[in-house]
Amino acid sequence: MSIATTSVQIGHRPSPVTLSDVATVKVGELLTQEGNPELALRVAVRAGGCSGYSYEMFFDSEIADDDIVRSFGDVKVVVDPESAELLKGSTLDYKDGLQGAGFHISNPNATRTCGCGSSFS
Repeated sequence: MSIATTSVQIGHRPSPVTLSDVATVKVGELLTQEGNPELALRVAVRAGGCSGYSYEMFFDSEIADDDIVRSFGDVKVVVDPESAELLKGSTLDYKDGLQGAGFHISNPNATRTCGCGSSFS
């Protein structure tokens, strides 16, 4: 009789949001302009917006003990646990086109988005 074993990583959660290569380069450029190597990109979800939740992104130097921190190249991304649940499997991309430039989050958990693309439910 053999016994099957399973390996479990305690304390390691998957990254709630992934950065595309283009977004990683753009965020890296913006961080360099800030001139503070302690800064990380914080991605969060807040109640509000026309569809129920809205995305928030900003540079932050304060990291809480329960924050999820992942690195994409030289870019450090921080997500709080509550936002991580709503962002699971999301991708942050950057587009520069005729309609304007900007960051966009593709979130597989969003059942509905608004016309402006910055809020979801």
